[in-house]
Amino acid sequence: MRRRGCVCVLTMILCLALTACGGGATGAEQLALDIRGEYLAMEGCTASLTVTADYGQRVYEYGMDLEYRREGESVFTITSPEAVAGVTARLEQEGGSLEYDGVRVETGPLDDSGMSPMDAVPALMRYAAEGFMAECVMEERDQGQVLRVICRDPDHQAGEGQECSLWFDPDSHALLRGELSQDGYTVIQCVFSDFQPMGSAGED
Repeated sequence: MRRRGCVCVLTMILCLALTACGGGATGAEQLALDIRGEYLAMEGCTASLTVTADYGQRVYEYGMDLEYRREGESVFTITSPEAVAGVTARLEQEGGSLEYDGVRVETGPLDDSGMSPMDAVPALMRYAAEGFMAECVMEERDQGQVLRVICRDPDHQAGEGQECSLWFDPDSHALLRGELSQDGYTVIQCVFSDFQPMGSAGED
């Protein structure tokens, strides 16, 4: 029963995404829909990533190893800079904190919506699985051709409110990069490597 419910939800979301990308999806739009279905069914992922958080007058960059789970606890282990390597962030749906030698330190917001670096990966994964796809295009990057999907509120124009850009490998469908912006200003960037999906939600 649970699996049947997940399939129904998946079908409805894919239909909405198809409308967002312009009806009869072909090319980049169809690839985006295929990837959307996979990410919607995904339980989580593992990856290494570089996170750049822009606080305006302060910009921080971290290297992290990630074990993300849609349900339950996600774990982020900082790998750089060396001064804070080994710090572990544990994040659940109700919030998260940093842990180091038993000390827990809350992370600060990046924008008025309360977005913090701790929230970035879960936010990107939600957009990948459920966000309104406003634009779907193929782009040439250093690593070759990639799929770019831009998600935003359907009532907003480009540069208004929160917007998410996602770049995917067109062959493996791995998430390569994600950016979150607020009113046209990029507040956080995540560059992924060795992205590996974990399971499928709803499987018995």
